[in-house]
Amino acid sequence: MMLRSLLSHSPVIARAAGRCLALGALLVLPFTGSAQNAAAQGPLLTPTQFLGYKLGTQFTTHAEILRYVDHVVAHTPGRMKLVPYGKTYENRPLEVVQIASAETFGRLDDVRHNNLKLAGLEAGTGQRQQPAVCWLSYNVHGNEAVSSEAVMQVLYDLANPQDQQMQDWLKNTVVIVDPCVNPDGRDRYTNWYNRVRNRGVNANPDSWEHHEPWPGGRFNHYYFDLNRDWAWQTQVESKSRIALYNQWLPAVHADFHEMGPNNTYYFSPAAKPYHADITPWQRKFQDVLGEYNKVAFDKNNWLYFTRETYDLFAPTYGDTWPTFNGAIGMTYEQGGGGPAGVAYARLDGDTLTLDQRIAHHHAASRATIQATAERHDDLLREFETYFTTARTRPQGEYKSYVLSAGNDPGQLRALTQYLERNQISYGFADKRTRTKGYNYISGKNETVEIQPRDVVVSMYQPKSTLVKVLFEPRPQLEDSLTYDITSWALPYAFGMKAYALPGRLSATAPAPTTAMVRGSAAATERPYAYLAPWNTIQDMRFLSRLLQQKVKVRYAEKEFESEGQKYAPGTLVITRTGNEAMGTRFDQLVRAQADSAGTVVTAVKSGFSTTGRDLGSGTVHFVQQPKVAVLAGPGVDATAFGEVWHFFEQQLGYPVTVLGTDYLSRVPLQKYDVLVLPNGNYTDIYNDRSLEGLKAWVRGGGKLIAMEGASRFLANKKDFLLKTKVADSVAIKKDAKANPYKLLRRYGDSDREEAGDVVQGSVYRVQLDNTHPLAFGYGSTYFALVRTPLNYQFLGKGGWNVGVIKKDSYSAGFIGAKARKELTDTFVVGTQEMGRGQVVYLGDNPLFRAFWQGGKMLFGNALFLVGQ
Repeated sequence: MMLRSLLSHSPVIARAAGRCLALGALLVLPFTGSAQNAAAQGPLLTPTQFLGYKLGTQFTTHAEILRYVDHVVAHTPGRMKLVPYGKTYENRPLEVVQIASAETFGRLDDVRHNNLKLAGLEAGTGQRQQPAVCWLSYNVHGNEAVSSEAVMQVLYDLANPQDQQMQDWLKNTVVIVDPCVNPDGRDRYTNWYNRVRNRGVNANPDSWEHHEPWPGGRFNHYYFDLNRDWAWQTQVESKSRIALYNQWLPAVHADFHEMGPNNTYYFSPAAKPYHADITPWQRKFQDVLGEYNKVAFDKNNWLYFTRETYDLFAPTYGDTWPTFNGAIGMTYEQGGGGPAGVAYARLDGDTLTLDQRIAHHHAASRATIQATAERHDDLLREFETYFTTARTRPQGEYKSYVLSAGNDPGQLRALTQYLERNQISYGFADKRTRTKGYNYISGKNETVEIQPRDVVVSMYQPKSTLVKVLFEPRPQLEDSLTYDITSWALPYAFGMKAYALPGRLSATAPAPTTAMVRGSAAATERPYAYLAPWNTIQDMRFLSRLLQQKVKVRYAEKEFESEGQKYAPGTLVITRTGNEAMGTRFDQLVRAQADSAGTVVTAVKSGFSTTGRDLGSGTVHFVQQPKVAVLAGPGVDATAFGEVWHFFEQQLGYPVTVLGTDYLSRVPLQKYDVLVLPNGNYTDIYNDRSLEGLKAWVRGGGKLIAMEGASRFLANKKDFLLKTKVADSVAIKKDAKANPYKLLRRYGDSDREEAGDVVQGSVYRVQLDNTHPLAFGYGSTYFALVRTPLNYQFLGKGGWNVGVIKKDSYSAGFIGAKARKELTDTFVVGTQEMGRGQVVYLGDNPLFRAFWQGGKMLFGNALFLVGQ
């Protein structure tokens, strides 16, 4: 009784008890058994009975949800299994519950392996006479908090032996439930809401509890939208989840969300555009699931809508990513979200309650399980057909994708590791071949030359649909009104030389080996210097680690040749001179950090260059270790800040100080060398007086990096060289006079007219001045993922136009006609000197969602090289 009393009042103790089976190796056996028995004492409780308050009357913390998960699992031995799969950045548990009938539970692993055999990802012949796997994901957006309330009722139903309907469905279904995909975001929202809510229900939208403060609970710890990270897996939650997901490959995946509180409920079928590679069967089953949900919602007279807003195009989501991995993927959207709270007075006069929102998600969950169970034969047949077709008759124009072996080794390895994580096989070309193909760099079909050891990704493999989606140069878009980016091809994202070939290509060569230290002095203990490339995030990480170890590093401003090898501008020069105090530790540290970062360094015997400047030249500049600050808080776009924060902490491993906009005026900027302004609206952050103070700091030697909206804010202001283009008023008047009927617009066409102003994540070729430090590490062009029109003039005298978009620079993705005109002859990135300091304008965001690898050097150059 004492232990049970402690469990009911201590989440920590209860959590330890519930984790005893999963973490048994870490706990002594007597405590494990006692804790498990204590968790299972008494009857199976409903969520209301367990929580001590009626489900739907308040929001439940993540820890309490997991306590209830433990309770249900402990009361359902032989039918439920708790599987931890990771931890969040804030160290909260990530876990799923695997549920099956008593007959199936003992062979869960057989079901899993059989799925992989059906897909051709494991050796052996799979059998279709087994349950279909249905995976349900809740609360990927933290402040869409109703789904993790609903999941407790769903788990109770799955465990309740008196729920005969559910137990019958489980005979043909294995259900995997992720009760909370985003625990950090959920607790950010829940803890705030529970702190500020009225004691009594207050549905008035004006009330404090309906207005989340910055940054809101939608995002994870680093303010990333996890529902845009399924494809890229840049966040720890996504990496951990996809690793487990790929061990199962479910037939059905449902993702539970919320939208604005004045909306009703959305379920499939999805809106157009559908990606061209979504099969007829997958499209058909969208309708089937809609029918099952329709029955449940019509029975209760609940309002809903289908075929609007939520499309199936970009591979980034919890519906599209599973779809491209052979599943039937869908999104469920309940009206509510962060503003809704426990009760919300809607514009139509009704009050939306948390209890109603729970009921809707609960019903959709049951309908999804029912559809999976009752159509499991069809699902497994089509699942097998999907992967058989992928292996034997892959769709699309191209049958092989090739990544040049001449790409940076570190970047190439990063991409192949990404392929491995996603069960995509690849090989290496075994001979030189000339063939026709699409050249990603030129954007043309032409004769290309394949070299031995080029990486070859064949379409003749189980994941060929996913390969096509990730590599296709220009995805086919059936409707311009789409929800997200419209181009994402991996060769563009990684900034790689690559080809798409219409035929199969032999790829039987062994994997190449790369020595991390090479050159004439590689085997000696005391080379004159180490030379390191400056091309990728791996090279930046190498520099970051050296600087933090107090190693003195320089970079070459000019191209040079040493010992028969040419080195590009930006090459890192790490000489023994200046680092003598480190003794033999100098060589050990440089070599160890090169190996750890994935950078190939060259050890040379001499500082003499056969061509170009010697290593002691004045054009070889010392790299200072900058003290960096980044702005966060109201006015700053939360995800844009998160991208910068994540870049420093998780990708670069370099210290950064976060400054809040609410106390910025009290911070002495002289303590910092670099200030990063992420995308945002800076009107209320910098008034005229504070902007003068910012300029004074720059003139004194500071470096200001202004990204996207921050650049727009500085444009046209005194002393800043960035200017927006001036509209041609004469041409506008002339056009209106020539065709006055243009003003007679149809209201029903407004969405399509607005699309003309939109850039939907389109790839543009940016022309670079790679003699400037901001573009070191690049060739003459850079592929940017442009998401807003960049309507800027070229910088005038005193500024450097380092990256510009000229005519005919479009490469891929949707862009409206008006936006296309603006994205012609426009400034993108560049610098200006201001006194002893620098202003770096990044009109486009090179750190977007952390997946656009090819842009990260621009930010690294701005941080480390510009102004040195």
